Amino acid sequence: MYWGTRADDLIVKAMIGLLERNPSLPKERVDDVAIAATTQEGDQGLTLGRTAAILAGLPMSVPGYAIDRMCAGAMTAVATTAGGIAFGAYDVAIAGGVEHMGRHPMGGSADPNPRFLAEKLVSGDALNMGMTAERLHDRFPSLTKERADRFGMRSQQKVAAAYAAGHIQPDLVPVALRSEQGYGLATADEGMRPETTMEGLAALKTPFRPHGRVTAGNASPLTDGATVSLLASADAAKELGLTTKMRLVSFAFAGVQPEVMGIGPIPSTEKALKKAGLSIEDIGLFELNEAFAVQVLSLLDHFGLDDDDPRVNPWGGAIAIGHPLASSGVRLMIQLARQFEQHPEVRYGLTAMCVGLGQGGSMIWENPHYRGGRKGK
Repeated sequence: MYWGTRADDLIVKAMIGLLERNPSLPKERVDDVAIAATTQEGDQGLTLGRTAAILAGLPMSVPGYAIDRMCAGAMTAVATTAGGIAFGAYDVAIAGGVEHMGRHPMGGSADPNPRFLAEKLVSGDALNMGMTAERLHDRFPSLTKERADRFGMRSQQKVAAAYAAGHIQPDLVPVALRSEQGYGLATADEGMRPETTMEGLAALKTPFRPHGRVTAGNASPLTDGATVSLLASADAAKELGLTTKMRLVSFAFAGVQPEVMGIGPIPSTEKALKKAGLSIEDIGLFELNEAFAVQVLSLLDHFGLDDDDPRVNPWGGAIAIGHPLASSGVRLMIQLARQFEQHPEVRYGLTAMCVGLGQGGSMIWENPHYRGGRKGK
């Protein structure tokens, strides 16, 4: 539906929505704008943070920059600006990401250094995300196709239930559309298939390998989208009357072999937990990016969590909603913040995702609505 919409217009629309929902924030108080994109060319180029800030109506005095960590672009934008706040350089910042995968396929114009292959630093198929997911199935025989399909089906069902309950819509910004059929308005995510069945999933092709296990039903679809968030110090939030939805406790990024990039969130989560002085049992809600079902399942197995643990992606995830690369990190945070409101018995939550070229990113958040009760289980 965004085929006729520019990528920079998507992020600008998201930023305008954010500013409208925070009318007590004087625009000149924004200290910096960090906007991520994986493919920084065309309408995703030209230092997005700065150009989007101008187009969204922020004063010329507000600077901005672009950032890239593939799938974790928006997450890195949040981590970087939050670090500036913690250091005392910023009071208020805007961080987000955009990806128009219809216009800019992942790695479409990239020119990988030939030394990667000549010196065998990276496998030739390490840049094929589907192949990295197949390798996880190879490495962990317990991660079967049936488990991946069932996880994918449940994601579709949970997203549909969340939409039916009105949980997701409050955080969406309607976007005007233009196509050959005329004008329209985007008000919901595309790609949802709540009618998905295990029988239907079993019949799907495995495009990355003959007789493989990764299909369109247990992987995220190619989608376009933008997300944005507002970060502030506790003092600035109080001064400006901003509503606190979450408090950042810790974050961490980690590297793994690019060929099995899907296990990246495991070491990054371990690092984030250690920095926060917490254990996995302290986490009461998980928002894990569903780039591939097998990637989420590998993390669940590592930490001893059930496939159907109600704390994990309670509103479904990217298999149903999509994964517009650099924007997805903030979507995870937005959903966790909304879930915190509904669960005052939960103190800590985790957002985590795998990242291309063999990385993982994790952020631990504290619930400002916490009133005591269970920590994890």
